[in-house]
Amino acid sequence: MRAVLIVNPQATSTTPGGRDVLAHALASQVKLEVVETDYRGHAKAVARSAARDGVDLVVAHGGDGTVNEVVNGALADSEGDPRGLDHHGFGHVPMLGVVPGGSANVFARALGISPDPVEATHQLLRALEEGRSRSVGLGLADGHWFTFNSGLGWDADVVATVAKRRGKQATTALYLRAAVTNHLRPPLGRPKLTVRIPGEEPAEVRTAFVSNTDPWSYLGNRPIHLNRGCSFDGGLGLFALSGLALPTVFRHLRGALSTKGEQRGRRLLRHDDLPIIRIDAAEPVNFQVDGDLVGQRTRVEFFSVSGALTVVV
Repeated sequence: MRAVLIVNPQATSTTPGGRDVLAHALASQVKLEVVETDYRGHAKAVARSAARDGVDLVVAHGGDGTVNEVVNGALADSEGDPRGLDHHGFGHVPMLGVVPGGSANVFARALGISPDPVEATHQLLRALEEGRSRSVGLGLADGHWFTFNSGLGWDADVVATVAKRRGKQATTALYLRAAVTNHLRPPLGRPKLTVRIPGEEPAEVRTAFVSNTDPWSYLGNRPIHLNRGCSFDGGLGLFALSGLALPTVFRHLRGALSTKGEQRGRRLLRHDDLPIIRIDAAEPVNFQVDGDLVGQRTRVEFFSVSGALTVVV
């Protein structure tokens, strides 16, 4: 088996020693090439080349941003068309392995992968020895694949704020400060968003969260549940609010952090297992996928693509 290990040396929990241990362990089972990334988009380029070269396995060692780049590189030849997603039709797609090295590691944790890089390495090696893998559905939004979440509005404003502080570690405290700041002073205002889903009348909201699994993310070690019925085996989850007054925000934040994750309210628009979601904005709003800012958009279509990827786990 041929494999490529893609390491982001700037990720929160990656170290040269940990990289060497991981590489040595993997090399005992596969024919391994190790690549360290040194610029934004490097992981995507390496994964795309690996896919085109027929590599069997690509292992991402980094945070959720690194995993997202690897996934988008591995699926680059799908041309972003969910209707053309055919592993025999558009070319080879390598299997994915993940050894977390970031601060949140949402995708890995949702798959039951340990956040500890050493334990995650052991899990990956055991899965390779036993030939274990699972099929994972992904989301596709405006040509960008996402593994766990995407969104327009408030959450994307927070991501944009954190992205401007590249020199700082993306801690829970930093995200909380950004969330409060952007709620009080939204950088692009709060333009109306119109949500369109199959079989429903269009609905106007002020912010929209799209999930590909549950939890939507983590606040430190606490999971944030927006769509408990969402999983890698089903469609997309939608959690949208038509108002962002403080009582509304606090009510739904409490629900999101509760163990049951139950959410109700007259300002809430919530659906699980959707095949497609379209959101139009009255003015440009920030748009994020997997915690990375893509840019500003006035329209985004979100597709659920079942069985898009095979993950060794």
